[in-house]
Amino acid sequence: MTVMSFNLRYNTPNDGANSWPYRIDRAAHIIRDHQPLIVGTQEGYHAMLLSLNERLEDYAWVGQGRLGGHENEHCAIFYKKAELDVIHNGQFWLSETPHVVASKGWDTNLPRICTWAHFKHRVNGGEFLIYNTHFDHIGQLARDSSAVLIWDHIRSQRQEFGLPVVLTGDFNSHPDHLPIRFLRGETDCAGRQSWLKDAYCSLPGEIGMTAHEFKGLVTGEPIDYIFVSPDIDVLETKVDRRLIDGAYPSDHYPVVSALRLSSGEASG
Repeated sequence: MTVMSFNLRYNTPNDGANSWPYRIDRAAHIIRDHQPLIVGTQEGYHAMLLSLNERLEDYAWVGQGRLGGHENEHCAIFYKKAELDVIHNGQFWLSETPHVVASKGWDTNLPRICTWAHFKHRVNGGEFLIYNTHFDHIGQLARDSSAVLIWDHIRSQRQEFGLPVVLTGDFNSHPDHLPIRFLRGETDCAGRQSWLKDAYCSLPGEIGMTAHEFKGLVTGEPIDYIFVSPDIDVLETKVDRRLIDGAYPSDHYPVVSALRLSSGEASG
């Protein structure tokens, strides 16, 4: 399956010609080009997501806003509705009280969330779990602690369901920062050890920048990632830096991975 992580950039008139009404067709275009089975989006407000979905007829989505209901930014998960059924889905807040709506934790600047869904493929019956998140842009402790919290949820649901796992998101972290090193199993944190794989392992050479401020920047480090459990092979990963109709779909480039289930096993 093809999976995309895509920070849509929230709608603000401060972006001028790059504000959402001028970009929405470009965002839909780049998604349709890749035909991902799943798209983990960040920064989408409810009206943005509805208008995007109107242009993506093959997709439906799940997720709540970070202030509860459909208030404020979502980490919505889009999926091909003819191919996948949603078995369960939910959301938790990246805080010391993850089930308290709109809760803020540690040194975070804003409420942050992780949306998840359990899917079943209608044709082959395969099932898998998707998590999608957006880490805080200010608090380092919040980012570190959010990585541990998400890992605890992944490990718990892995033990419960025994299913392959994909994690997408804007982690506001470079590859050498603790949240990324922890999630890809290079270091332990708070007594935990992750077994996730970084999908960039299949990208030869430098990864480059993924948040570019509408400037088309390349040189630098990514902050957008896709992680997978050991029973998923990463066949290819790319950062799509194309202009669409002469401009960028977002201030982040979408990250796209081609994935395949393998025979690998993850420890509990």
